[in-house]
Amino acid sequence: MPSAAYTSGGAGHPHKTHQISKQLPELLIQLQSPKPMDSKILQQLQAIVGEGRVLTDADSLQNYGLDRTTVWSAAPCAVVLPGKTEEVQAIVRLAGRENLAIVPSGGRTGLSGGAVAKSGELVLALDRMNKVIDFNAVDRSLTCEAGIITQQLQEYAEEQGLFYPVDFASAGSSQIGGNIATNAGGINVIRYGMTREWVLGLKVVTGNGEILELNRGLIKNNTGYDFRHLLIGSEGTLGIICEATLRLAPPPKDPAVLVLGVSDFPAIMDVLKTYSGALTLNAFEFFSDLALEKVLAHQPLTAPFEQRTPYYALLEFEQTTPEVLDTAMALFEDCVEAGWVLDGVVSQNQTQAKNLWRLREDISETLSFSKPYKNDISVQVSQMPDFIRAVDDLASQRYPDFEVVWYGHIGDGNLHLNILKPDELSIEDFTQECSSVSTEVAELVQSFNGSVSAEHGIGLLKKPYLSYTRSETEIALMQQIKSLFDPKGILNPGKLF
Repeated sequence: MPSAAYTSGGAGHPHKTHQISKQLPELLIQLQSPKPMDSKILQQLQAIVGEGRVLTDADSLQNYGLDRTTVWSAAPCAVVLPGKTEEVQAIVRLAGRENLAIVPSGGRTGLSGGAVAKSGELVLALDRMNKVIDFNAVDRSLTCEAGIITQQLQEYAEEQGLFYPVDFASAGSSQIGGNIATNAGGINVIRYGMTREWVLGLKVVTGNGEILELNRGLIKNNTGYDFRHLLIGSEGTLGIICEATLRLAPPPKDPAVLVLGVSDFPAIMDVLKTYSGALTLNAFEFFSDLALEKVLAHQPLTAPFEQRTPYYALLEFEQTTPEVLDTAMALFEDCVEAGWVLDGVVSQNQTQAKNLWRLREDISETLSFSKPYKNDISVQVSQMPDFIRAVDDLASQRYPDFEVVWYGHIGDGNLHLNILKPDELSIEDFTQECSSVSTEVAELVQSFNGSVSAEHGIGLLKKPYLSYTRSETEIALMQQIKSLFDPKGILNPGKLF
């Protein structure tokens, strides 16, 4: 698909973007056969990484060629597994000479098609680059390779008595390089911020095959443009992240989890205001009763309390003193008296806390059985009730027979809208029906000055809607930056814009 087709509209031209998006389902389901890997290029790749580390079998191409989106079919020409930065550099330089497109690949847990190789690209997978290189107790930082699994990084930090706070449901399979490339968020953003807040330095190979060492772990470095922040969230279009130096934090002290049954969505905002004004919250999540129903149907979990309620809020806070829990319980009574909260439960130990968290964290995995059409969007926290009401009205008009599931990160304005595929509909027909309404959702996002992608990036899936969040001038500047870092356009082509 020519990327220019998706960048001509701009925020001031919604009608043109709307016309493009109507064509989207047909374009998405067109399968492109990969060009066979040239034997000379194959031999050169094997010379760089070793013969057994260039994969061309059908299972590997399928496994490495897709992320968690379900729209496209995998069609890479090969998969290459470098073991160090210099090998990545050699691969990129070879690809530049041969005009071979590269799709960088981490844990492939994204939901926007950013790691999809559907048109004969070379997948460069960072699985072998998975070591902690250095730990500095004084600086409370570590340097690691980009292929390390997020959970392994978290466990390493815990062994040092520290805490890496970026966390989400796919932490057990996502890789830190992919987290950085998409500026991953997750459940702790209300207190700790996005991945960007924790990156002190990067080692990157650009599309020119140059190695950049960015910021070198410094806290203060006021020497002009900080290219590190251009790479964070760039979705592999500017350079391949090979190493990262990350900041660590003190671990939270005795975290408690409180799940509240809430009368309606506006009441959740009253609960947020009440608790955030009195306690330091690590997380403030929400999910609908339908989301809970799906989790309970597929997982060995029990409802948090006997009475089912329209919505649920999940709060986590540190019990830094014995008085903190007393304050939380007093606030609970205030919320019940105000009519916002109908019931609640608080964890008594860490096992209970983990089980309560699973009610929220298992939603995405549970919904995957229904092949949902997802929207990862954000608005200002104060505007969330009006926005959800507007989207619900739209969904009830357009999808009266579809199940619509809401959940998300209330503390940072990030909503996950999931439309579940009925069993009787094919994935192509379902995508066709949902795609037309995505334009209307994007128009609502634009009217609320929100973002069409809060934490999963643009990839392929959100390309038609980028102009609802970014202006024509911004998109043009992004394309110019891309041409500087990757003049031949070989890094993740067709993604983002």
